[in-house]
Amino acid sequence: MEKKKLAVILPGMGYTKDKPLLYYSGKILANEGYEIRNVTFSALPKKVQGNLALILEAADIAYGQVVDQLKDVDFFRYEDVIFIGKSIGTIASSRYIREHAIQARQIWYTPLQATLDQDRNIEPKKVLAFIGSADPWSDIAMIRKSAGELKLELHVYDGCNHSLESPDVDRNIAIMREVMKRTKEFVCI
Repeated sequence: MEKKKLAVILPGMGYTKDKPLLYYSGKILANEGYEIRNVTFSALPKKVQGNLALILEAADIAYGQVVDQLKDVDFFRYEDVIFIGKSIGTIASSRYIREHAIQARQIWYTPLQATLDQDRNIEPKKVLAFIGSADPWSDIAMIRKSAGELKLELHVYDGCNHSLESPDVDRNIAIMREVMKRTKEFVCI
């Protein structure tokens, strides 16, 4: 009997399941036999970048939408669960897993500091994270410090923004290939 596996994909603000990081990771998980559950966010505050209070407000709204959209999911019928979050979605996924006591692994694309601050007891081997050194949403030194304290696997891409992109298209394609290779390796552990 085949193991039942579930992947929950949580977007960022304006970064949907159809954008490269979430699109390709979703394809990888589907190819590995995961049932895909896409969460969507709506009516989040605008222009939150750099405003911690608004980021946390948006994260609370996003979390409420995750709770509502996943209310009928019986996580205990799955042998493997992976949450993939982008930006604000990393805050919501981490909180959801913690508050619902779900045994799950997480992939964080461009996590915000609040993601790392909210759960200081996270299991390091259950998280894979990626961020760009030129991400305007994050203090990269703080993200590195927090990830180091938590012993999380964090991959930092020099000169890349909040979408893990640089001005060089060829480099972006190579970065995407590397990120997806690492994502697949994590999924297939």
